Amino acid sequence: MLVLGIESSCDETGVALYDTNKGLIGHELYSQVKLHEEYGGVVPELASRDHVRKLIPLTEKLLDGHGLSKKSLNAIAYTSGPGLIGALMVGASFGRSLAFALNIPAIEVHHMEGHLLAPMLDNQPPQPPFVALLVSGGHTQLIHVKSIGDYTLLGESIDDAAGEAFDKTAKLLDLGYPGGPRLAALAENGTPGRYTFPRPMTDRPGCDFSFSGLKTFAANHIKAAESEQDKADIAYAFQEAVVDTLLIKCKRALKAAQCQSLVLAGGVSANTLLREKFEEYGKSKQVNIAYPSLAFCTDNGAMIALAGALRLQNASPELTQDLSIRTRARWPLTELEPVN
Repeated sequence: MLVLGIESSCDETGVALYDTNKGLIGHELYSQVKLHEEYGGVVPELASRDHVRKLIPLTEKLLDGHGLSKKSLNAIAYTSGPGLIGALMVGASFGRSLAFALNIPAIEVHHMEGHLLAPMLDNQPPQPPFVALLVSGGHTQLIHVKSIGDYTLLGESIDDAAGEAFDKTAKLLDLGYPGGPRLAALAENGTPGRYTFPRPMTDRPGCDFSFSGLKTFAANHIKAAESEQDKADIAYAFQEAVVDTLLIKCKRALKAAQCQSLVLAGGVSANTLLREKFEEYGKSKQVNIAYPSLAFCTDNGAMIALAGALRLQNASPELTQDLSIRTRARWPLTELEPVN
C-alpha cells in the first residue's frame, strides 16, 4: 500500500510517500522560517496561506520525482491535530478531497503520534514497550508506550514546553527566529560552570516538568550581561539545565514504567548536547536510546505517512472515505485507540 502523508500543523509543509512493503519512498519539506522571521515567531494566518500556496506543487514534485501519479496512491494520511487550526485545515481539506476524488481511504493522524513513531523510520526501529520523551516547541511529555496506540501519560509540562522555553530565552538574548537552534549554537561558545541554573521540579517526586521559572531565571542573568561572552555562558547554563532536567525525569519515567528502552522525538531531540548526555546515560545503564534521524526530528510528512499507514489497518470505511473533516487545536495522545 502506497500512502501519501501530509503535514501542515504549523510552519512547515511536508509531504511523503510511504510504502508498507518497501518503507519510505521519498519526502519533500518546505519551511516557512524566512516568512515568519521578521515577526519573531509564527503568524498563524500567514502560515495557513503559505500552506495553500505550497502544498499542491510540493505534492506534484514528490510524485513526479519518483515517476508516480496520483493514481498510484492507495491511501492518504494527513495531520488532524494538534496544531494551528487554519494550517491544519489546509492539509486536511486537500488530503480528504484528493482521497475522495481518487476513491481511496484517508486517515487523520495525531501530530504527536507521528513524532513518537518517527524513530521507526530507521533501519533498526525501536519496538514497544518503551518510554517516549516527546519534546518540541509545543509539547514536553513522557509517555509509556505499551504498544502502538496504547499510551499512558507519565508526565508533562505544566507551563512552557522545553522548546518554547528555548525559543523565549533565545528571544531575550536577541538571537532571532527560530530561537532554539540559535541558542544551542551560541551555547557552544559558552564557559561550563560559570553560571549555575536550577533543575526545576527535580526536588519533588513525579515526572511533570516546568520550564517557565527557568526562563525567568535566565532573563534576570541576561539583563545583567555585559558582553557577548556573558550571553554565551548564560546560553550554555540554560541549555545544560534543560537537558539535565529532561534526563532526570526520563530516569524516573523508565523506573515507573519498568522499561529499559527510551525513545526521544520532536524538534528538541535534534539538540546535540541532549543526544550526547542521553547516549552517555544509555551506555552506562544499559538503556536502549533511540531517536529519529535529524531530517525527521522537526515536523515532516514522513512521520505522518508512517503513522497513517499503521492506523489505516484499523480504520473503518465510513471514517476514511467520506468528506468529513475534523481538526483539533488540542488532542490528548491518550485518546487514541490501540493498533491491533
